[in-house]
Amino acid sequence: MGLFSGLLGNAGAVDQAQLMKDYSKLLTPTETIELGFKLIRDTFIFTNKRIILVDKQGITGSKVEYLSVTYKSISRFSIETAGTFDLDAELKIWVSSEIQPSIRKQFNKSVDVYEVQKLLAQHVLG
Repeated sequence: MGLFSGLLGNAGAVDQAQLMKDYSKLLTPTETIELGFKLIRDTFIFTNKRIILVDKQGITGSKVEYLSVTYKSISRFSIETAGTFDLDAELKIWVSSEIQPSIRKQFNKSVDVYEVQKLLAQHVLG
């Protein structure tokens, strides 16, 4: 992920081995990481059981919030693909019966947003 893309708020994919190294202590014994993305300091991770949003706060980033969203609590989601002149694609996730999306993330063009949608559909529908 390039610095320019990160500054614009676009997430890029992160290697699974790196995610395991950094976040394995958050996982249950039967949980595995399937996909992960990084946005400047924040990270969001798709496991086989849930989505984990890692929000580093403050100037130093030493305070961290870990938000878990189970797939069964997701009521709907949408993807918006990047256009010819767009720099990003967007993912929106609604939790329970909320009117506005609970989670909004933008991806740079290096991320196959169809793969993200496929993974979400597999867990939410199945």
